[in-house]
Amino acid sequence: MRRLAVLGSTGSIGVNALDVARHLKSKCRVVGIAARRSWEALRDQAMEFSPTRVAIVDRDCAPRLTAALNGIQVLAGEQALCDIATADDADVVLSAITGAAGLAAGLAALRAGKTLALANKESLVSAGPLMMEAATAGKAAIVPVDSEHSAVFQAMQSGRREEVAKVYITGSGGPFRTADAAALGNATVEQALKHPTWRMGAKITVDSATLMNKALEVIEAKWLFGLEAEQIEVVIHPQSIVHSLVEFRDGSVIAQLGLPDMRVPIQYAITYPERLDGNVKRLDLTELKTLTFEKPDTTRFPSILLGFRAAREGGTMGAVLNAANEVAVEAFLARRLAFPRIVATVAEVMERHSVKRSPTLDDILQADAWARREAAAVASRNP
Repeated sequence: MRRLAVLGSTGSIGVNALDVARHLKSKCRVVGIAARRSWEALRDQAMEFSPTRVAIVDRDCAPRLTAALNGIQVLAGEQALCDIATADDADVVLSAITGAAGLAAGLAALRAGKTLALANKESLVSAGPLMMEAATAGKAAIVPVDSEHSAVFQAMQSGRREEVAKVYITGSGGPFRTADAAALGNATVEQALKHPTWRMGAKITVDSATLMNKALEVIEAKWLFGLEAEQIEVVIHPQSIVHSLVEFRDGSVIAQLGLPDMRVPIQYAITYPERLDGNVKRLDLTELKTLTFEKPDTTRFPSILLGFRAAREGGTMGAVLNAANEVAVEAFLARRLAFPRIVATVAEVMERHSVKRSPTLDDILQADAWARREAAAVASRNP
């Protein structure tokens, strides 16, 4: 029996995680759920799964949630996420909170020795060394939920870490894969949110449109798998069937394939190291007409180059890239920033940053706050 806590339970990943828990009801019990402000959705989830406790970050929503949930403990505020993540009755903590907001709870879960099913890639991007140190100190496992990193994680079971030569991170290319520079210059919010394969939240969908998601995944892969930047390559795979590949020293390449369904990596993260029957449509190889792979166009999508730069420089640069991108994406979604200016804003902030090579958590938080201020100023001056 896996006892599961889901941070960000009302978002896309969280909803899918609860669907997996529903399917695994004889093998998985939901003991904690948390959301930022969607208290009505959180209420409905709590009424179905009867967790021991729920957390709502927005304190103004807490009284209504408490009144609706008789007998279930309701926690409120930022600290409530850490309380859910470290509760004694949780074995697996699935972190699906978007952005740097999930960092503190992820660190707390690892230090408490929990298995961290990590969908919040920004935690590793911003504070990779600290996350890995916390996992070591707590004797905890980080099992990635991102489809790409889950694929790498699974493929790596075929050999030892020191036998890995290269990791290939695949990406669909997003809604603008074939768009020219003019089309990108005039891209609208509505166009950016029309992903050809996945159905996700607004922020990660825009990241897919700029390919900033691949930049973040390069940095995440570096820390999660102990790789050098030169051991990571991004390839565009429009069919989204091959979720990533690992090349070993002897030339063998191991890939993980499947139809695009986030419930597969979510279930693997919850049940790891076991595999249980899944409730997803199966891949029929005879229905596949073609699988194609291409190099990303870093002229049209320079975000990938920023990801490799941050991976090479390390220190606080990942936190700066992530924070500046969050601010720029928010400005784009609010129609205050043109689509090409998202990545340009991030690049400008990174140029201004003096990297701290061995940062503390305070250093990372300060870099995050500085980058947010800088990105807001850059975006307002040059929208």
